[in-house]
Amino acid sequence: MHKKAEVFETHYQDYCRRIGQSDLKAAAEILGIEPEGDGVCIRFLNQTYQVSGEGIRDGSGSRPAYGLCVILAKYILCCPDRIYHDPRWVAFRDFKKDAAITNVNYFTSDVEQPVLGHFQGRPDRLERACRHLGGIPHDTGAGYDVSMAIDLLPRIRLLVLFNDRDEDFPALCRVLFQKHSEFYLDPESLAMSGTGLAKQLIRADKAT
Repeated sequence: MHKKAEVFETHYQDYCRRIGQSDLKAAAEILGIEPEGDGVCIRFLNQTYQVSGEGIRDGSGSRPAYGLCVILAKYILCCPDRIYHDPRWVAFRDFKKDAAITNVNYFTSDVEQPVLGHFQGRPDRLERACRHLGGIPHDTGAGYDVSMAIDLLPRIRLLVLFNDRDEDFPALCRVLFQKHSEFYLDPESLAMSGTGLAKQLIRADKAT
């Protein structure tokens, strides 16, 4: 465990070094985020984080969990050279990069299944949890029990779709991305972000 922590710290320090060498002003314009001092402010779900070459901090000044640090760092380091906009909703498996294919089972088991398992029989509580994270209703025309769009990061929006079980069909949960998300974050980080969404939805529900 100690060795794993050392590896994480080494990676974290490398991310910070690379962020410090990045053109954060240019990245802020493309990503639609706010510069602050020598760094930038990034909103992930319903919380804002400060990211710079000096480190990654939450609103209280503490370093977030390692996984979230990776997502925020990659968001800066994967910044494209221009703004991409393709708002079509796609499943994680529809991203074309090889890494997306290898993470499909992870996305199902660690994102969609936990939401399905926790909120089955309680679609009203899922909608409430989505609203807690800033979600807004999004009508797909398909008649889902819950259809909520949530801003994951600036330029990256998710769509949570949920149908509760009935006498003919089992319950269903799908989490979709806007197609242009693949230009702003690598597949592994997108999958990790989905896990963060699932955990925060469940946490928000347990807090009410």
